[in-house]
Amino acid sequence: MTRIIMHGCNGKMGQIISDLVAGDSQAEIVAGVDAIDDGHNPYPVFKDIDSCDVEADCLIDFSVSAAVDKVLDYCRAKKLPCVLCTTGLSEEQLQKVKETSKSIAVLKSANMSLGINLLLKLLKEAAGVLAPAGFDMEIVEKHHNLKVDAPSGTALALADSINEEFDNEYEYVYDRSSRREKRPKKEIGISAVRGGTIVGDHDVIFAGADEVITFSHTAYSKAVFGKGAVQAAKFLAGKPAGMYDMSDVIDAQI
Repeated sequence: MTRIIMHGCNGKMGQIISDLVAGDSQAEIVAGVDAIDDGHNPYPVFKDIDSCDVEADCLIDFSVSAAVDKVLDYCRAKKLPCVLCTTGLSEEQLQKVKETSKSIAVLKSANMSLGINLLLKLLKEAAGVLAPAGFDMEIVEKHHNLKVDAPSGTALALADSINEEFDNEYEYVYDRSSRREKRPKKEIGISAVRGGTIVGDHDVIFAGADEVITFSHTAYSKAVFGKGAVQAAKFLAGKPAGMYDMSDVIDAQI
């Protein structure tokens, strides 16, 4: 049984994860942390993470970037593995994540969906074949109108996965409106769409001469991210210090 502290327990993702874990015989949320609480959760909720004194095997963070530094400090002090799902971190925070991983196990992923993380693996192989054959690469991501960052962290992760195959030779281009030139070969275009209640839609387009190959992933509900986070917590519990990502979770299931 994996004992989990849910940081951000009363947010949308925190509640989704709470519902998922309630039906999981291999996991249990033993405590939550949230600034707002009305007492409806079946586990104790602390308004400040430093007040949480419940023993656990892992912490899942689905909150806001401003809270991440305190989360990392808490997990390091408690020697508690951390599944970090919050996006939009600053460069300073990303560096702190790396430093913290020297003391505890930290799993960070731009997208917790198992499907997206399998796609990351497939894209490397596809890019290695198609890009040298002259295919141009474009990414189009679509999200709801409340999302504040663009492009999405997932779109950047998809681009990074491709770019790693070529020692990061490719430039990322987010806006061509001011350019009047032929498309350079060594670039990956990334476009963002915001509207309605789109949960998350990512298309990776390989456009060649007379043929187009498209890899697509569509999330129909936020539950796909919650499922991945719970799987990650089960995987991370008991792991030695270091940086992990969802590809490690997938590899462990193969």
